Amino acid sequence: MKQIQTTLKLIAATALAVVIVGCATEFQDKKDIAIAAGFKIITPVKPEHVALLPTLPKETITKISYQGKTYYILPDVKNNQAYVGGPGEYQAYQKLRIQKDISDANLQAAQMNQMAALNQMNWGAWGGWSTAGPYGAMGGYRLR
Repeated sequence: MKQIQTTLKLIAATALAVVIVGCATEFQDKKDIAIAAGFKIITPVKPEHVALLPTLPKETITKISYQGKTYYILPDVKNNQAYVGGPGEYQAYQKLRIQKDISDANLQAAQMNQMAALNQMNWGAWGGWSTAGPYGAMGGYRLR
């Protein structure tokens, strides 16, 4: 029973760490994938672009039309930048995002399988760890 509780605590701590790190790196992942998909990093200089940047949904790609063309924008208000791509870049972004999600899911499944295999290992088949073998509880010689 104690082993199950320890295992559950370990899994919970690992899941919490993954969530914390995941939240911190999710936006960075979006930026990296956008660049890999061909998005350009733009620093707004025109007054209408400067005014538009903070109004866009935070850390989300937004579709906008500007001068008759379609653009997809991922705002980075903190750095006064925007990642901008067209329909082709957005399509590439979506494919890369799906590939990353699949890769992350496969990694998580492999880690869970590894943890389950370790928890099911029969240590007794190896002779176990005796607490009071021929040399005493700590492995030293017994005093008689």
